[in-house]
Order: sequence, then C-alpha cells, then structure tokens
Amino acid sequence: MRLGPNASFYLLASIILFFLAGSSAPTPLYAVYQAQWGFSPITITIVFGIYALAVLAMLLVVGSLSDYVGRRPVLLVATLVQAATMFVFATAHGVPALIVARILQGLATGAAAGAVGAGMLDLDRAKGTTANAIAPMLGTASGALLSGLLVELLPAPTVLVYMVLAAIYLVQFAGVLAMPETAARQPGALASLRPHLSVPPRLKPALWIAAPALVSAWALAGFYGSLGPILVRRLLGSQSLILGGLTLFVLAGSGAVLVYLTRSRSARTVLTFGTAALIAGVAFTLAAIPAHSAGVFFAGAVIAGAGFGGAFQGAIRMVMPQALPHERAGVLSIIYVIAYLAIGLPAVLGGVRFVHGGGVFTTAREHGIAVIVLALVALVGTLLQRMPAAILQPSVPQRR
Repeated sequence: MRLGPNASFYLLASIILFFLAGSSAPTPLYAVYQAQWGFSPITITIVFGIYALAVLAMLLVVGSLSDYVGRRPVLLVATLVQAATMFVFATAHGVPALIVARILQGLATGAAAGAVGAGMLDLDRAKGTTANAIAPMLGTASGALLSGLLVELLPAPTVLVYMVLAAIYLVQFAGVLAMPETAARQPGALASLRPHLSVPPRLKPALWIAAPALVSAWALAGFYGSLGPILVRRLLGSQSLILGGLTLFVLAGSGAVLVYLTRSRSARTVLTFGTAALIAGVAFTLAAIPAHSAGVFFAGAVIAGAGFGGAFQGAIRMVMPQALPHERAGVLSIIYVIAYLAIGLPAVLGGVRFVHGGGVFTTAREHGIAVIVLALVALVGTLLQRMPAAILQPSVPQRR
C-alpha cells in the first residue's frame, strides 16, 4: 500500500514534530540525572550544546543529500537511528552515555531536517512553508511538557518517555517505507557530502535579512531549553519537574499559535512583528527576576514565544518559497545551521557563566540583554532593507 500525497505530507510533518519532541524530552529529566549522577549545572548546558553541534555537523555533511538521492532513503536511515537512540537514552547510567545519546540524536535530526522540510515543500509549497515553521515549535512544546508529565506522574521516569518515542519512530519508519518518493534522483550525491555552506546567489539578499531574526529567536530557545527550567524553579521555589517542561511548552506553544494565526500575512509583516515581540517578551522576562514573579516570567514567555514563532516563520518565508525543488533541502539546511548555532553556542557560554560566578539570575539577565540586542538589529534591518516584491506579498496556496 502506498500513501497518498495528503497522508505523506502529514507523515513528514509528524517526523519533524516528533524528532523535535525527542530533542526537548530530556529537558525535564536533567534534574533527575543531576540528582542521580551528581554533576554540575554546566554539564547540563554541555549536554544540551553537544546535541546542537551534532545537528550542525550532519546538516553540513548530508543537509542537501536528499536533493540528489531522494527524500525516502535519508528518512529511512534517520528514523531508524532515532529509534535506536531512544534505547541508548533509556539504558543510560551516566553522563558519557547521555552524551553519546545526544550526539546520535543530533545526527539523526540533522539528517532528517532538510529532507523532511524539502519533502513537504515538494508536496505543497504553501502548506509546506507554514508546516516548516510550525512543526518544530509544536514538537519542542509537546515533547517538553509530555516528558515532564510522564516523569512527574508515572514510574520509571528515565525510561518510559524514551520507549514511547522509540515506538513512534518505528511507526514512522514503516510510514516512510509506504511513502512515494517526492524528489527525482540526480547525479552529484557524493560531491554533496563535502561540508559546505552555499546558497544560490538570488536567495542571499533574503537570507541576509532573515539571519539576525533566526539568531535572536533560536538563541532565546536555547536559553529556555538549558537554563529556563532552573530559573523558573528558583522563582517559584519549587522542585516540580513539570515546571521544566512547562517553561519550554509556553514559549514554543505560543510560537506555534502565532505561526498559524499569521500564516496569510506577508513575510515582512510577520518578521517585523516577531522581532518586536521578542524584544518585549524578553524585557518582561528580565523584569520578573528582580520582582521574583513567576506570573511576569510566564507572561514574558508567552510574548517572547509569539516573537519566536513570528521571527522563525518570517525568516523561512523570506527564503524558502524562492528555492527551486532541487535546492530546497540544501537551503533549508542552511537555515537550520544558523538556528542550531544560535541554540548551542549561547547555551554553553551561559552554562560556563552560570558556574563561574554568574549565578542563574545574572546569567539570565546577560543572556536576555544579548537576545534583545540581536532582535533589535533584526528589527531595524527588516525595516530598512528593500524587499523583493515576492517577499512583500502575503502567502497564497500554491502546489509544487
């Protein structure tokens, strides 16, 4: 039995959703690991950052491979590796095993990201552009919260969530077997494995406009994913593991809602709103620290999350609709390279600052100020740049 185009589209969307859910699932568990294995907070940021670096490495090597060999072969390997990685997580008994699992997870996610996104664009360019922005945020939000609930309410907290995810990835592997190929094979597969960062010249102006917004949005996501759970527990004076997932859920969830509500707006409008909301949301978050107010903190997370969604969607819609079918996986991989650099490096630097004299509140303030500056640069750049006519138009349904 072969899946039809509609079923294939939603299968692809589910793959990136659950891959990102898997990446955020360990977030509420870091406190459990820390209590069991006795490592310092900097280890959390290293484990978080090494996943981002593994994604980057794979994006640079195989990011455009599916443009040459097809989407299915890449996704079959990625889903199988991702399922196996969950067993490494479930049987981990120390930091080295956790690091190995995060590296494998990063490699699988990096391989899948470009192929999934390009496959959705192959099937439906308009829906694919929106899904490429909303699915990662839905995955990040749902993975963090569901992991927190499973950890808090059910037995075997460091095993159950990974077994559930492993089963999902195996079902997705079977789905990819039944999915028709959406991209024609072409020569150059081996050459594409040489690490490179190249964008078709006509897309470079749009990418230069989008890049500062991508960096500011994903630097904020990196902070919430690594130090956010510690910060909110300090503000609330609670050790609940659900809080670790709730923080990331609020941020990514509000971003996903914003993407859906603004899907028919022009890319420039969405990007402008997103960067402005990032500035306002982070300012709220910083105000919550001296006030020791969890309410203000979560209000800031909602606003910043809307900014996160707007900045990410606007950046994707600046670039991807202009990419030709044989360029899609490679160009989308460049976008993810920028995003994961923005996630990984600030998170690790924040962890170093936290341990060596900064403390969680000081580190949060410094990180937040940096995000505000980046978002301000993105906002000013968006307003000053002259946009191609295609970018200024609202999104309209269009096939392939």
